[in-house]
Amino acid sequence: MDSNFPTLRVSRPVQILLVGRRDANGVAPVRPQVFNMAAKGAKARAAARKQRDKWKSKRWFTIRAPRQPWQFKVIGETLGETPEHLMGRIYETTQNEVDGDFSKMHVKLRFRVVDTRGEDALTEYIGHALQSDYIRRQIRRHRGKVDDVVDCVTSDGYYIRVKPVVVAANRIKSSQKSQMRKLMRDTLLQYTARSTWLEVQASLLSGALETTLVDSIKAIQPTRTVMIRKVQLIQSGVVTEDGPTLDEIHEEEKQANAEQAAKKAAALEKAMAGEEDEDSSEDEDEAADDADDSEDEAAADESSDDSDDSAEEQDLSSLKVAELKELLKAAGKPVGGKKAELIARLSE
Repeated sequence: MDSNFPTLRVSRPVQILLVGRRDANGVAPVRPQVFNMAAKGAKARAAARKQRDKWKSKRWFTIRAPRQPWQFKVIGETLGETPEHLMGRIYETTQNEVDGDFSKMHVKLRFRVVDTRGEDALTEYIGHALQSDYIRRQIRRHRGKVDDVVDCVTSDGYYIRVKPVVVAANRIKSSQKSQMRKLMRDTLLQYTARSTWLEVQASLLSGALETTLVDSIKAIQPTRTVMIRKVQLIQSGVVTEDGPTLDEIHEEEKQANAEQAAKKAAALEKAMAGEEDEDSSEDEDEAADDADDSEDEAAADESSDDSDDSAEEQDLSSLKVAELKELLKAAGKPVGGKKAELIARLSE
């Protein structure tokens, strides 16, 4: 800092007085503007403290699949402050996660939240789409491709948009493409006109509609793959009330959880009983081992006595007759007789 300018220390809030300059006509501003820097900083800090944490007010909601054909199956969870914030949300998942079919891992199902009941967010099926990398793998050089967009109406009033794709083994002429598009369009319109939305949905997810398209166009050109790459629900129709209600599904889930808990408890009790049986069998085995050990010890003592006697007899038999007689004299026993008699007399 330059030494020509003195250092200014301020111990109180600084008030800056802004006085505007005179304009070209020589008119001064009406009033000066005064800014309190310290007060402005305090207000900002107070406003920051008053700001509400939105994450604390949010709660988890369970996302359930439609009533038909999935019977309100749980497919995920989402956060929301109120049930109204969930309305209209789009949830995507693979068909493998919903149906358990590993051959449908490339199919993405789309659901939209249309209602909330308690902690459950109910959805409707609004279509599906194939992953782009799966479609690219089907298309190669020197293969013909025919795609189309068909708007259909089901028998129960659902307005849907279907986008089929045909991949041929060879190149396709323009005239053949026009014929194939016309046949596909007629087949889709006729099929959806005599089927309900649930039936169309089942045929889309199972691949039955693709088989119908193959049968309709195979006379023009042999096809390699026929796919419904995308289906969109444009407008809902008549909502059916078939299938179990949400309360019935909750009761079934409670019963299933109770049965699972009972099975776990029974397995735990069985395991505990097995451990007690093992402990008792171990105690019995230990008692039997102790009895066997005592019998072995007794037998060992007897055998040791016998062995001692036999050892003494062997020691006496190794002595001479004169030595045996000396031993008999020391014991105060008669010394007459043969060697065997002397040994028997000493062993008594």
